Amino acid sequence: MMIVAEGLAIEGVYPEVSLKAGAGTLTVVAGSAGSGRTSLLLTLAGRMKPTKGALNVAGHAGRRAIRKAVALALIDGVTDLDRSLTVGEHLRERRRRPYQEILERVGLAGQERTLVRELDREQRVRLGLALALLDEPEVIVADNVDAGLPADRQQALWNLLRSLGRTVVASCVTPPARYDELVELS
Repeated sequence: MMIVAEGLAIEGVYPEVSLKAGAGTLTVVAGSAGSGRTSLLLTLAGRMKPTKGALNVAGHAGRRAIRKAVALALIDGVTDLDRSLTVGEHLRERRRRPYQEILERVGLAGQERTLVRELDREQRVRLGLALALLDEPEVIVADNVDAGLPADRQQALWNLLRSLGRTVVASCVTPPARYDELVELS
């Protein structure tokens, strides 16, 4: 298993959660605003310390090692994009090697010179995924995948997440039709 969480919780933020996610699977964390979705994602990524439970990601139990195995895609308030930079500038800031293949993979080919402020929500999520892929992680976490998007664009993002060839944990308000594991927070 790529992720094993047993009784994971942050008191007063989200209730105990247990989940198992295999390599290459899509785990969906669904819940309303304030349900603890983002905090759970950050805990699974080793960025927040749980008050209860056990977590193992990619064979690691220590938060520092987990952080190396997990990349954060777009997470509002945590991985915010600089609106005055272009797509290409964001990618070059993180990696000097060619990244055109990653842009193609996430559906942003030809957008290298586009300013972030000109991107719509779906394109910003795609850029967040491109930035996460630069780290060549074993696990990617993405927050608020369905925020402000019509159903067809949400589905396009869910399809992209399933196609990444990585273990993905993504949060939303309304879960998609297809996923491997669903965690519902209330």
